[in-house]
Amino acid sequence: MATRLVLADLVDAFQKQSGQKVAIEAVGGVDAAKRVQAGEAFDVVILASDAIDKLQASGHVLPGTRVDLVRSGVAVAVRAGANRPDISNESALREAVRRAHNLSYSTGPSGVALAQLFERWGLAEELKPRIVQAPPGVPVGTLVARGDVELGFQQFSELMHLPGIDVLGPLPEAVQIITTFSGGVCAASRQADAVRALLAFMNSPAAVAAKRQQGMEPA
Repeated sequence: MATRLVLADLVDAFQKQSGQKVAIEAVGGVDAAKRVQAGEAFDVVILASDAIDKLQASGHVLPGTRVDLVRSGVAVAVRAGANRPDISNESALREAVRRAHNLSYSTGPSGVALAQLFERWGLAEELKPRIVQAPPGVPVGTLVARGDVELGFQQFSELMHLPGIDVLGPLPEAVQIITTFSGGVCAASRQADAVRALLAFMNSPAAVAAKRQQGMEPA
């Protein structure tokens, strides 16, 4: 879901340049991986790089076809108009997390990394009853906008255009979580050359501006 908007922009540009039709279906990363593993006939899959590696190892993505596309960082959000806690450094962020009535993060790789950070801070047990896990495919920002959670953590690209929230900023550099999203040619594809052309375009200098416009950096 973090790459949904940037993929829409890049696919649109690729279609205009190549004349090739491309249909992208955006779902949560966990569901996307499961569907590829179940044998659904997709041509290309775009997920966090470690998930692509697992699909490659299991034979669902063709060997040697992984292309790293974007690097995406995590940001913090509160409901629009709510109190804006200080998150300018690691100590301030830890205190904001400790004081939050409840908080939420995704089921994706950033959520796993945040759980590990809370463990390292010694807050895992204290926070456990206050963590509201966003279901796969449901933006954390939606829960924040509804007032279901006080503090939301998710890829900046998923928060930046969402109404009803205020983005406090990225995680402090000392604890920032960067996810690399990559594409790979699905073993079930009958259009491998077309997929390679698509991924090459998405990895070209022509794609840089669209990536930055959607809050990401080229990988």
